[in-house]
Amino acid sequence: MWNVQAKTVVTHHPEPVTGLLPQGLDPALALKVIDEIDYGVMVLDDHGRLRHANHLARHELGAQRLIMSHGNVLLGVNSELSEQLQMALEQALRGQRRLLLLKDGERELSLAFVPLGLPLQSDSPAVLVMLSRQNACDNLSVRMYARAQNLSPSEEAVMIALCRGLTIPEIADAHGVAQSTVRSQIKALREKTGSSSIRHLLQRLNSLPPMVPALRIVSPLSHNAMA
Repeated sequence: MWNVQAKTVVTHHPEPVTGLLPQGLDPALALKVIDEIDYGVMVLDDHGRLRHANHLARHELGAQRLIMSHGNVLLGVNSELSEQLQMALEQALRGQRRLLLLKDGERELSLAFVPLGLPLQSDSPAVLVMLSRQNACDNLSVRMYARAQNLSPSEEAVMIALCRGLTIPEIADAHGVAQSTVRSQIKALREKTGSSSIRHLLQRLNSLPPMVPALRIVSPLSHNAMA
């Protein structure tokens, strides 16, 4: 049901830049690199079959919140979501980039469909699918940033709470301290990190390199879905 008649698009491409990338990158190393990306990444063929899924994509597929894999085919958990996925794939196979916002009750997931190559350019058309980024507060770099700035455990906890969007009264309530204590900790946070405001601090946290925790639990699916 995933087959699509793709249109020919003529586009001028500049000459490739040589000498910048190593030739013959080890495929096993490339897969390890993709697994370290802090959001799910999948590659689909023109039938919607999974050719590859990194750790976080396999985790999302295994959780079956909104998407799943059945017979190596990417599907939604219901027919409506499956139709949306099929439409996005068809558009990507026609050379169109598409952002898909899936929602079912309280559950939400965004997916970016990116065509790999031009329509009819090769015998094996493929589409890159990137899932929503992980919550910035869960980024391992945030914890490492706290260590690098010599934050105390309580200051780090306040910083994480601010990152999660909690207010000063909510943080004080959760930590069982006075609001004045939280304000003092925020002042220390700003001084140690050289941040002019809470907003400035949060901007810094959001700009940190995404780093996947080494012990993150993932679904035990095949590393290469097509293998």
